[in-house]
Amino acid sequence: MTAQPIRLAYFSNAEARGGVEEHILTLLRGLDRAHFQTFLICTPRVADMLAPDLPPDVHVFPLRYSRHTQVRSAIRLMRFLRRNRIEILHSHLFHASLFAAPIGRLSGVPLIVETPHLRESWRHGWFKGSFLVDRIVGRLIDIYIAVSQANSLYLQEKKRLPARKMRVIHNGCDPDRFNPARRPTVELKLTLGFGKDDPMLLVPARLEPQKGHSVLIRALPLILKEFSSVRVVCAGDGVLRNELELQVRSLGLEPNIRFVGRQANLEDWFAVCDFTVLPSFYEGLPLVAVESLAAGRPMVATSVDGTPEVIINGKTGLTVPPGDPTLLADAVCRMLRDPGMRKSMGLAGRSWVLERFTQEKQIERTQEWYLQSLNSIRGLSPKAAEDAMVRDESVSRAAAAQRVP
Repeated sequence: MTAQPIRLAYFSNAEARGGVEEHILTLLRGLDRAHFQTFLICTPRVADMLAPDLPPDVHVFPLRYSRHTQVRSAIRLMRFLRRNRIEILHSHLFHASLFAAPIGRLSGVPLIVETPHLRESWRHGWFKGSFLVDRIVGRLIDIYIAVSQANSLYLQEKKRLPARKMRVIHNGCDPDRFNPARRPTVELKLTLGFGKDDPMLLVPARLEPQKGHSVLIRALPLILKEFSSVRVVCAGDGVLRNELELQVRSLGLEPNIRFVGRQANLEDWFAVCDFTVLPSFYEGLPLVAVESLAAGRPMVATSVDGTPEVIINGKTGLTVPPGDPTLLADAVCRMLRDPGMRKSMGLAGRSWVLERFTQEKQIERTQEWYLQSLNSIRGLSPKAAEDAMVRDESVSRAAAAQRVP
């Protein structure tokens, strides 16, 4: 075993807390402290948002670095990496790698990692759509962690990045936190002005164009023709809130939809809802889909990217093509008609999560990939490689026993 833990820094230049940030939190909470000393480099805004949930031993470095004109930020990042002798620099999303990877390489960081998370459907035109910049920056990146098989295929087939650098590690959740035995907090419905017996759908997603809330709002009048008392709760914040509220008012749907903002106690909302809806236009592997199934709540979702790897049509939920309010309404109505189907899908979904999508599996596989890759880059001798293999095995055993709350 090495004398000192590996010094690992996560880098994000996002300005909002979403699924990517929850993914980072899972790793920061669960990494084995016998082997890793953790650092987080993120924007001041996100640092404030994450502060209540971060383990106390995580070293946080607030930094806003999302434009190449921010030379001072680049210098600060380089100094930070060198001063703290960072051995692994792990960026999340390509826009973060675009800035962090060159600085990491110039700073002498041995292992540079990227988790892309999403299919970047907004990139059009020859320059952006050719992914030339991605391949150039990709020469500086040692390994990629894809969050789904679909994400891995996208990186290989669309971006033409080398398969040898990739490993698929699914997002995971804490199944104990999202236990289906959790007692529903009916007061949540009552405080929103809903009846305790009203069917309630939960949309656990940021209010961003990616998530497709407007499609569900257009589908709701069709749903109300058969189920007049159905209610929808949108749990998340984002740039579209005013626009979506205006759309709801224009369709006269104010009695049926509530926007409650981001909810830290999402497990309570899963417990009180009948099922969840995620009408996204694109995804990586949606963590909220994993959490919904862990809570025993099936999901109606769009069949995009990695979502069907979690929401298996007819088994753990229902999937429809993106952008079609009629098909979305049909799937929602089918779920509302059949409580028995919802129950069986909820049970199957919970089992599917326990088999494939626990945070314990995510953490263990990520640690193993870090160690394997770092050992390979360092070119260890046969004896050192054997010792490293022992350490790799000990990581898996220790991960379950050593957790930072």
